[in-house]
This record gives sequence, C-alpha cells and structure tokens, in this order.
Amino acid sequence: MSENTFRTDGTIDSFENQFPERDYDIEFTAAEFTSVCPMTGQPDFGTIVISYTPDRRCIELRSFKFYLQSFRNRGIFYENVVNTILDDIVAAISPRFLAVTGEFNTRGGISARITATYPGEET
Repeated sequence: MSENTFRTDGTIDSFENQFPERDYDIEFTAAEFTSVCPMTGQPDFGTIVISYTPDRRCIELRSFKFYLQSFRNRGIFYENVVNTILDDIVAAISPRFLAVTGEFNTRGGISARITATYPGEET
C-alpha cells in the first residue's frame, strides 16, 4: 500500500516513526465512540482515550477513525471494546507502551471506566 493510499475498512494503518530513538507520548481522544450493548441491543456511547509511546510505527489517524467507527453496530461489552482496541493497536504498530481507556456514559445510574495497558503489569 502506498503511503498516500488509505483504507476505510476498519484496518489500523500506520506510518514510519521519524524519531524512533526518542521516547515520546502520543494521545488521541475519541469523544464520540459508539457500540451496541450485546444484552439489550441499545447503543452505548463513550470516550476512548489512547496514549502510547511509539517504536518504529505510528498510528495513522484517518484509518483509526474508520477503525473506531467499525464498532458502531457491533454488539460488544465495554471490557471487550477496550481490550480489543489494545490488541489491535499492538498488532498494528508494536508500541513501546500503550494504554487504552474507555469512559462509557451513564446507563441505569452507573458509568464505567475501563483501562488496559501494554505491556501488562508484571506480577
């Protein structure tokens, strides 16, 4: 795929990190995340925050927007959303560090915040 060709199929594209020798943080906030509750079929809304330290590759934002939109009609629990996004980013760019946080809107008087990190904590 050429550097200027982008897919809109929910795949996370990337580009070469121009500063691979340096640790620096990149943070994305997607405030209009939508998925579907697999129990009720009702829409779930929330904010997804991605914070990562790139290694050799960086996430291309346009493809990442389409990737997040692929959840729009998908029946999936909050915990699965966050861990799926983490796994897919790790597979796409192999970052040095990654944290994915989902802050889901209140439903039934309860809001939820889920965070998953890579690499995971040592036990």
